[in-house]
Amino acid sequence: MMALASTMPLSQEVRVLITASGAAVLANGIKTPGNDPSLLLRGLRKSFAEVVAVDGLDLEVTRGECFGLLGPNGAGKTTTIEICEGLTAPDEGTVELLGLNWATGEDELRQRIGIQLQETQFPDKLTVDETLRLFRSFFRRGIPVEESVRTAQLEEKRHARVGTLSGGQKQRLAMACALVGDPELLFLDEPTTGLDPQARRHLWDLVDGLKQAGRTIILTTHYMDEAERLCDRVAIMDHGRIIALDSPERLIASVGGEHIVEFAITGNDGVMDAAHLTAIAGVESHRVDAGIHQLSVRELHTAVPRIFAALSAQGLHLSEFRTHSATLEDVFVGLTGRNLRDE
Repeated sequence: MMALASTMPLSQEVRVLITASGAAVLANGIKTPGNDPSLLLRGLRKSFAEVVAVDGLDLEVTRGECFGLLGPNGAGKTTTIEICEGLTAPDEGTVELLGLNWATGEDELRQRIGIQLQETQFPDKLTVDETLRLFRSFFRRGIPVEESVRTAQLEEKRHARVGTLSGGQKQRLAMACALVGDPELLFLDEPTTGLDPQARRHLWDLVDGLKQAGRTIILTTHYMDEAERLCDRVAIMDHGRIIALDSPERLIASVGGEHIVEFAITGNDGVMDAAHLTAIAGVESHRVDAGIHQLSVRELHTAVPRIFAALSAQGLHLSEFRTHSATLEDVFVGLTGRNLRDE
């Protein structure tokens, strides 16, 4: 065997022994097969009455990966995550976490995963320190409370009551509680929803640190900039199914253009021949959403003057015009015809 240093635990350096078969044995005795995924889903299904929430989902998340699940409300993200967390039983399918399943390995899994729910209610009268000590008592092993406080950047609030914390501070406390057991696999279900931009970026910094420590993170979010910044790969869900899966960069490249041009028109009774636009060099595609025309464009600086000329030739005038770099939002709209944050 050969010994390697790992940065995975926050509290101390851990020795990892790599066997000839590729299996890893942590200093705490937990065996982790080298090539086994952290999460494996096969044929997952879940219905609530007549509503199919998860429809035959297959998914594999590798160890050390930050994986994002994206989609609008009702897409099946939260149901999928709750099944993975052992909070909801699937109707059909296989669920494996760290090589274990909930039917036979629940006690072990509870010790090895961390969960931050969309909204966590803590007793208002407890202090931050007391809350973390309570959660730490649930685990056989973990990181010191002092380190949890530092990780969550709550040193100044350590002895403050939970009821006095801001929304962002409560979310960081929830993250610290999810980490206090030193989990190998961490679930973050929309961790920044409802936070102001500064609080969101504090959480991003925390997740960045966890990625650098080698933890596997499964993140659900409505925020495309969040997914692009944090995730190694993302899966886009709609109607209980995964409709696209790749790295953010590759998914964005699949839009066909580096930029999106959006505009609204007046004149000629609002009638426009889109073929004149798609014939322009650098224009990859055209669609209309709620009266706003959207073009996927390469080489923006040469395409835009030609777009103006084509519209003028048809007797059309612009009432709105804007451009932006292609994003995951554009990927989803192109796939489904609706926005990620539609209800």
